[in-house]
Amino acid sequence: MEKTVWSKGNEALVELIKSKRKEAGLTQTEVAKAFGQRQTWLSHLESGERRIDVVEFVKLSEVIGFSAVDELRKLVPVILEK
Repeated sequence: MEKTVWSKGNEALVELIKSKRKEAGLTQTEVAKAFGQRQTWLSHLESGERRIDVVEFVKLSEVIGFSAVDELRKLVPVILEK
């Protein structure tokens, strides 16, 4: 099985988070601070250097202002793609 950090599904998830953050007009620093983290934490996530777990995804959606459930539904076909 392919490492999920390099999968199309993970890439799509990263792109979703980046685009939603930018649409919301938030900086990496602002989002990272909401997690008690430094900007580099989000930079590593958005560059694909680290995986996003489900808890982080849900919290990110709340901080950024989008529905984790709705967006994940849209990503399921990409995640399941082989």
